[in-house]
Amino acid sequence: MAINRIAAAYVYTLDAAEPIRNGFVEYDDADGTVIRTGRCEDTSAEEVLDCAVVPGFVNTHCHVELSHLHGKFRKGTGMAGFIDQINALRDWAGKEVKQELVRKWMDKMWADGVSAMADISNDDSSFEIKKNHPMYTRTFLEVFGSEPEMCEGVMADVAELKKAADASGIDAAPTPHSCYTMSPQLLSASSAAGLESGFLSYHSQESQEEEDLLLTGTGAMYENRKRSGMSTPPVTGESSLKYFLGRLAAAKTPPYDENILLVHNVCLSQGDIDAATQVMKNVYWAVCPLSNIFIHDALPPIDLMRANKLAITVGTDSLSSNDDLDMVKELYCLHSNFPDVPMAEMLEWACLNGARFLAKDDVLGSLAPGKRPGIVLVRNIGKDGFVTGESYSERLI
Repeated sequence: MAINRIAAAYVYTLDAAEPIRNGFVEYDDADGTVIRTGRCEDTSAEEVLDCAVVPGFVNTHCHVELSHLHGKFRKGTGMAGFIDQINALRDWAGKEVKQELVRKWMDKMWADGVSAMADISNDDSSFEIKKNHPMYTRTFLEVFGSEPEMCEGVMADVAELKKAADASGIDAAPTPHSCYTMSPQLLSASSAAGLESGFLSYHSQESQEEEDLLLTGTGAMYENRKRSGMSTPPVTGESSLKYFLGRLAAAKTPPYDENILLVHNVCLSQGDIDAATQVMKNVYWAVCPLSNIFIHDALPPIDLMRANKLAITVGTDSLSSNDDLDMVKELYCLHSNFPDVPMAEMLEWACLNGARFLAKDDVLGSLAPGKRPGIVLVRNIGKDGFVTGESYSERLI
């Protein structure tokens, strides 16, 4: 075993609430297995880098197959305007172009230190790249269909897509998209398929427009759906998350032991948290702050989420709603808006909680002896150990 060692001003093992100041990580140079961490006894005797060492990131929400949409969308259009842009632009590129850009951005994420990703796919353009890539990916095969009569055909199509994913050797299963793109029947059917796999990812409470659709049957999202000739979900007078819980119960009797990821959570309330945590025993809450700002200049209620000790994770969303797929930029956005959150806690969201959601925390997520999480340097760190506007990450191993 060839043991290597790196020392830095801050080492975030994520096994403790605070980083190790002037700490070190020893690791197997061959496969990156962490051997030992600790505090440098004599900083004058070895080079201590002026940076932070962190475990590899876990991006828990991405649509990497939409990388061909980079730089093509207007900002600040709200969800209804964003959907119109998706419908107009998502099919401009052929499969070869999409694959080239998927590879480019997955390579960039890997170089930036992303060790695993929960990714959304609507087609097979990313499968072969994922199969051969060092980044671990669990792929959620997302379905849409607003009309009840579409349900059987949509589920048959996603079953074929799963066969293609299985043939590529990647972990993948169907998952629902959101309340506003699916009939009640399809929402339950796709949820059942996701739960059967043990994992489910769902766009939840991303915008007030989504809430208005369920609460009152009004607003920009409602007008967008009706203008497009699409059916809308029933007006329940309750939040979209509570509506989802009802459709989930139609698919399988609660409680749920499966790993469930609720993505965005911009309009999350205490009542929603109570309702979800009552029936979801392994629920994770993904935040994608730069995407939320890009589309409708809003952020999730981080203080409320922390007060409830929710298992928060971090995602980038896609290049249709973000300028980059950079986890450090997401952390800096969170730090800028919620400066009281300790850096170690934010890194737990961006690394360890994501690994737990993917059931890969035996290998990924923290700098613990025996794990192989990837070792990442965060440069231009602030004197207090926080990310700055100039911070960037690079993979060491």
